[in-house]
Amino acid sequence: MNYCSTCGSKDLEKTVPEGDNRLRIVCSNCGQIHYQNPNMVVGCLPVYKGKILLARRDIEPRKGLWNLPCGFLENEETVEEGAIREVMEETGAEVRLLHLHTVYNLPNAQQVYLIFLAEMTSADFLEITTESSEVGLFDPEEIPWKEMAFSSSAFAIERYLANKHTTQTHFGTYYKRTD
Repeated sequence: MNYCSTCGSKDLEKTVPEGDNRLRIVCSNCGQIHYQNPNMVVGCLPVYKGKILLARRDIEPRKGLWNLPCGFLENEETVEEGAIREVMEETGAEVRLLHLHTVYNLPNAQQVYLIFLAEMTSADFLEITTESSEVGLFDPEEIPWKEMAFSSSAFAIERYLANKHTTQTHFGTYYKRTD
């Protein structure tokens, strides 16, 4: 933050406010505490007749690599609406959500992923979108593991393949070591 969104002051400091236990950005001028919270990322693991729909990213970060269709939750939409929207934006496919499949935490990136298992309503999808340079259905043995853009996608797919016949939600946390 460069200035306080309450009073406009540039007098900001990182401190632990009274009664709190974490460093926060606090305005020295008006006392406003500016909380920063993780971004919610929503998406789907779309399946059609045993195949998994993946998109090759045509945007940064990780342009050129494959991922499940996921993106940031927008204001005024539910996590379910956001997940369905992301699939449509990145692949052009229509899906029906089955259940929450994966909760994946990326504390160092300040992100929490909610990935739903989804059934494609047909085999129709776009081969190219504004966000994807290629879209395709993959048999499990064809998954391009070494070209996966994000650990969250790989985690969700691994759990799906290991537990295809359950409705269990899987939890994972990825900590990127800095030491």
